[in-house]
Amino acid sequence: MNANISTDRPRLRRAGLLFEVFSTLFFIVAVYSLAEMSIPRSNLDGPSMQPNFYAGQYLLISRVHYLFGEPQPNDVAVFQAPGDTPDDPRLIKRVIGVPRDTIEFIDQVVYRNGLAIDEPYINEPCEPRLCPDRRWELGPDQYFMMGDNRNHSRDSRVFGPVRREAIVGEAVFRYWPPERFGTINTFR
Repeated sequence: MNANISTDRPRLRRAGLLFEVFSTLFFIVAVYSLAEMSIPRSNLDGPSMQPNFYAGQYLLISRVHYLFGEPQPNDVAVFQAPGDTPDDPRLIKRVIGVPRDTIEFIDQVVYRNGLAIDEPYINEPCEPRLCPDRRWELGPDQYFMMGDNRNHSRDSRVFGPVRREAIVGEAVFRYWPPERFGTINTFR
């Protein structure tokens, strides 16, 4: 029996080590890029979504939700407002109306397709000067967006319906501040 066992350690090849470092860095960049494309982050600025969201909070936005489905009433969505440039900050608002809906304000109450909407998420009733009686009939690719703080929100009442291609994704998770950490309540 030959007991000639070598105790020498195998030598690392420099080319193999460089390949492993490069592969690891490439993997990290690829995963980060995919995460940014599918789940971008967004922060809130301004009072338009109070009392449910406040300036300085950070949210994770899911693009994936709207790749496999469409925005639904009460979703909190991130979008580029009509008339804004790509450099303008995106807005975060609640989906009130979906394609082919009729949205109406009658005595400061919001109606979708003739039925008053139950809105437990709003901050306060809308002032008459900001929510005059009005009607919008949404097209096949249009959504009506409004802030939860109706008296302090620039939303579809100002810029009109939002086209589907302008909607980036759905806010699904709040990660800052730590005391508000958790999933987003859509009030369904």
